[in-house]
Amino acid sequence: MSKILVIEDESAIRRVLVKILSEESDTYNVQEAEDGLKGIEAVKKEDFDLVLCDIKMPKMDGVEVLEAARKIKPEIPFIMISGHGDLDTAVNTMRLGAFDYISKPPDLNRLLTTVRNALDRKELEVENKILKKKVSKNYEMVGESDSIEVIKDMIEKVAPTDARVLITGSNGTGKELVAHWLHEKSPRYSAPFIEVNCAAIPSELIESELFGHVKGAFTSAVKDRAGKFEAANKGTIFLDEIGDMSLSAQAKVLRALQENKISRVGSDKDIKVDVRVLAATNKDLKKEIEDGKFREDLYHRLAVILIKVPALNERRDDIPILIDHFSKKIASEQGTSPKEFSKKAIQLLKGYDWTGNVRELRNVVERLIILGGKEVSEEDVKLFASK
Repeated sequence: MSKILVIEDESAIRRVLVKILSEESDTYNVQEAEDGLKGIEAVKKEDFDLVLCDIKMPKMDGVEVLEAARKIKPEIPFIMISGHGDLDTAVNTMRLGAFDYISKPPDLNRLLTTVRNALDRKELEVENKILKKKVSKNYEMVGESDSIEVIKDMIEKVAPTDARVLITGSNGTGKELVAHWLHEKSPRYSAPFIEVNCAAIPSELIESELFGHVKGAFTSAVKDRAGKFEAANKGTIFLDEIGDMSLSAQAKVLRALQENKISRVGSDKDIKVDVRVLAATNKDLKKEIEDGKFREDLYHRLAVILIKVPALNERRDDIPILIDHFSKKIASEQGTSPKEFSKKAIQLLKGYDWTGNVRELRNVVERLIILGGKEVSEEDVKLFASK
């Protein structure tokens, strides 16, 4: 049932609005407030799906109510009710976040259509949030070891900020999961997350990939093309394996971080970008700096926050939890029931040398699920998980 609040100081108009909405649908629970102050009190106490609010009211006008409500519960859509002389103000309230406005006396069809549209958008936003939470589980780090708990705690503290983060660790440890989780838990979660594997892009193309190019900048540049930084505007860019980036590209990334603007290859025109930068590497960047392969000034720009993801061999107590997690995930992907692993099988797997880290463990679990018995046994591990 949709809860609607009508804030209107003119009792006749308020009664008409309540009557129209109540008769329109038995799924509308309509409440009323006779002035702005009482309206704000109602908003504080209850969760409304929609508010209809008059603009001209004593004690607290509609603009003040809208601004106050958006600080308390910004997700509530507002439809403003305007008199003939309030139209400019009504339009201004939309800049402040109102969904729409209707004029007095209210046209029945216009009123009901606007109410339905506002409620539909509210429902869509709720569904998107639920979906977002489901999606976020794909990027949650699995484990309860001290080292993983430290990372989880750091993510909770760092994610809501715009601080740059440098994520280090061996291949297969889950550096990209940390980056995704930082984005998912940040205010930028609804904006793009753009991932760039710096090691997979040839050095002569990395600048074009990151910053775009203009037509004619080089032989194959047949038209203007936006780069990854522009694609990530308002969101997050994740520079994976940044230790493999060329020095010339590093210089341009440094400028983007310093000035919040980039220029496409072949162009002198600056383009402003609002991007949070996360980076990851499996290299020792301080050693790379000593060898002249990585810029020290860029390192200090990127490493505002340092997160080191431990190797799986350093958190063996998480292996049973990871096996259970992967077993359920793989079963879900294949439309089958999760397989149990015997205690001896798990104990044997805990003793392996996991040079490929979590990624290798996931592959081994999948292999054992496919080739092992109804319950994965110690013998199955010896047969199919040989190192």
